[in-house]
Amino acid sequence: MSLIKVTSCSRAQPQLALATASASQWESAGHLVSRRYAERGYVCKDLSTHLEEGSVVVCSAFEGATTVGTISVRFDSPQGLKADLVFANELAALRAKGLALCEFGRLAVDHPFSGNKALLARLFHLAYLHAHRLSACEMALIEVNPRHVSFYCRSLGYQLLGEARMNPRVKAPAVLLGLDLNFARAQIARYGGDPASAASSRSLYSYSYGPAEEAAILSKLRQ
Repeated sequence: MSLIKVTSCSRAQPQLALATASASQWESAGHLVSRRYAERGYVCKDLSTHLEEGSVVVCSAFEGATTVGTISVRFDSPQGLKADLVFANELAALRAKGLALCEFGRLAVDHPFSGNKALLARLFHLAYLHAHRLSACEMALIEVNPRHVSFYCRSLGYQLLGEARMNPRVKAPAVLLGLDLNFARAQIARYGGDPASAASSRSLYSYSYGPAEEAAILSKLRQ
């Protein structure tokens, strides 16, 4: 497991640094997720208690020593994915097509940064790099509350794969969405590093890393 540390010189322009995940960093990410989920009335066990449940990468953003954003990438395995609990039939159909799956989850951004599109886009970009560019996953699944479906579909190109059902893990309704990571790659190539295009594209990809930054990050990750 590894941790991507995104440190911010300012809230508008996060900068990249790489770090090995320490126990305190895992714990900090877990506390942020638990707190933000609890504020929405969701149940969420602390992330630090799940380090050995499959292959997981956590991408986190920091301001100083404070965790201000986080997202995890869980890779498919014989034990399955978290989404199998509610959407087993949908995931079985995807696997039957030979698709390499992963899931993005435990997304949380702290209050002062909740409107920071660059921070959110770069967390997703780092998750995408681990999932697609480094691990050759073809589809990223995500379970979201029904009220968030339009945001993910409009801003990132997710598609509806499973209608709303009660998710016992968080005791709230969840919808299954899937993102074709080849589509994400094309969008990043087209819009990445060009925030001015956001007005016309309505795409979060406009706030992601540009080509040179992405190449530098991949080089460091591959080391």
